[in-house]
Amino acid sequence: MRIRATVAAVTGALALSALAVPAAQAAGGSSYGKDDVQKAAAAAQAASGKTAFTGATADADGVPYPLNITFSAVKINNGKPIVAGTTNRVSVPVTYQVTHDADFDVTAPDVFLDVEIYRGTSYDSPVNLLWGDDWPTCTATSSTVASCKGTLDVRPGQQLNNVDATSWKAGGYVIDFNDQLGVDIDDIDWSKVGYAEQDNLATTKLQRFSKLTVNASPEPVKKGKTITVTGKLTRANWDDNKYHGYTGQPVKLQFRKKNSSTYTTLKTIKTSSTGTLKTTVKASADGYFRYSFAGTSTTPAVNAAGDFVDVK
Repeated sequence: MRIRATVAAVTGALALSALAVPAAQAAGGSSYGKDDVQKAAAAAQAASGKTAFTGATADADGVPYPLNITFSAVKINNGKPIVAGTTNRVSVPVTYQVTHDADFDVTAPDVFLDVEIYRGTSYDSPVNLLWGDDWPTCTATSSTVASCKGTLDVRPGQQLNNVDATSWKAGGYVIDFNDQLGVDIDDIDWSKVGYAEQDNLATTKLQRFSKLTVNASPEPVKKGKTITVTGKLTRANWDDNKYHGYTGQPVKLQFRKKNSSTYTTLKTIKTSSTGTLKTTVKASADGYFRYSFAGTSTTPAVNAAGDFVDVK
């Protein structure tokens, strides 16, 4: 798999991707690793001195010709942000359509396509780039349209820093080797290779997983006496792969009576410099206390599990 990458100079999005990822299956079922495809595409781009698709023609010497194929209806993680902790791999679905010429078979064993997400100014020069471990599965819905399903696989401990908790864009590519599978990269006839690349297909957000705790005491407690409610709000830190307190964030203290299903907000307080929470309330009835955090652009909302207090 590719480890965290910050690339100063690239010759197209796939040049950045030219590092090992797990072997996978192509859309057409051919056993061919993503690293092989991406290295081949990067080599093609280097041969032309520019992105393989941009300005390329079938007549150009050693330059791939442009494929007439486009991506549409791209949806990442069903439209929800991608939330990652510090270590575990996160795999989310990616769905889209590709429209192509009637005589082009996107499921052919020498045709490879994928949708990736990137952070940066453009798909040609990303600051960071993420993709799925496996090739997508594409099914023809007409002679010119195919519906594709794949994944994005995120390994926060290897691929992310805190600056990556922001909006990302999606880009897609298609490469047709035209029966040249297995040919050494140095021996490929690039003028016989078709390539297409498309940017700004969709957007998604990456967020740092959050945790929230609560403890109400004493318990049991006499009615009218003071209850102290403590807790802590933390979130994943992708720079050191640990959890740290989230400072200065507004958090609601909520209460639910024993036989009720609805929480009511009692007050809002802010986390300390270490993410801790502490406040007091008067005991009135049996029920559950919890803290509730609404989330931010970089951090998802989270509710603590309710802590029951028996009021005598």
